[in-house]
Amino acid sequence: MSSTLRTVPRLALRVPASAKLSALRLPAASTSSARTLARAYSSQQQRQYQLPRTRKAGTGGILGVLAAGALAGWYFYSKQQDETPAWKKVNYQNVYKDIADLLEDENYDDGSYGPVFVRLAWHASGTYDKKTRTGGSAGATIRHAPESEHGANAGLNVARRRLEPLKQKYRNISYGDLYTLAGVVGVQELGGPTVQWRPGRSDKQADACTPDGRLPDAAQGADHVRDIFYRMGFDDREIAALVGAHALGRCHTYRSGFDGPWNASPTVFTNFFYTELLENTWVPKKWDGPKQFVDKPTGAFMMLPADMAFKTDPRFRTYIELYARDQDTFFNDFSAAFAKLLELGVKFPEDAPTYRFKPLD
Repeated sequence: MSSTLRTVPRLALRVPASAKLSALRLPAASTSSARTLARAYSSQQQRQYQLPRTRKAGTGGILGVLAAGALAGWYFYSKQQDETPAWKKVNYQNVYKDIADLLEDENYDDGSYGPVFVRLAWHASGTYDKKTRTGGSAGATIRHAPESEHGANAGLNVARRRLEPLKQKYRNISYGDLYTLAGVVGVQELGGPTVQWRPGRSDKQADACTPDGRLPDAAQGADHVRDIFYRMGFDDREIAALVGAHALGRCHTYRSGFDGPWNASPTVFTNFFYTELLENTWVPKKWDGPKQFVDKPTGAFMMLPADMAFKTDPRFRTYIELYARDQDTFFNDFSAAFAKLLELGVKFPEDAPTYRFKPLD
């Protein structure tokens, strides 16, 4: 095509010999007649030697087809992008890494946000009621009042605030997916087991908030613990495995009223909750706060009344003893129970993949 276009100027300037002879043989005439003939000749030349319309139409036609094709491709690509579910537009491996980068902070608590991320995921999910099929992490209603202000959720605004920049960075991720994935990161990056996780939760507004009282009351005993967890669909073994998360973090008087860590390594996921519970001697703490227990030798560590129920209840104690002597079994059971907890009440898309993230080096 380019060679054809390069010949156009030369073709437009060529005048056939016959046309030149005709011009030389014009008979004498008056000035007006000569002008008339000249205009007629000029008009004839323009008609005879102007660029053929077919050549112009051919070039424009090809370009037009190409442009139309590009426009159609862009339209269908854009339409496909618009129809892609938001959760499919997120690189969850990148989100995992970014959450892990938020964990360490020497100015916060024991130096890590991991424990409070685990608690956020736990409390966002543990509101599920299998009878009414309400609550759970599908909706992330824990970010709305009044649920965010329930006594059991005191202090979790710290975790939500820490994660908010990632919600702004990954706008297609739901809060439900972000909060539960943060719990997985907290467990794994602090030395715990791998926990499988799926995306696809949809967020809900404040009118879907769950009523107060669906989370465990730390001041209660075994019967209360079973009522809460049975409502979610867990059995005794799963309940005993989940409570092992108390190896992480500590209680704060300005949040729960209780005070202190459960063991000497609150930022490492281990089976120490069970070993401390069984092997230490626990006595009521003498103070003005709510009833709790401290270890008799040092008074540095604490247990909640609900924790002590796992030691005194025969059925729970069977699993506590198992996990105290076998951390691998605890890790396997906790991984399965925690993954189940994070998915309670969630209707995942059929094509939602299951992730098993590797801890970062």
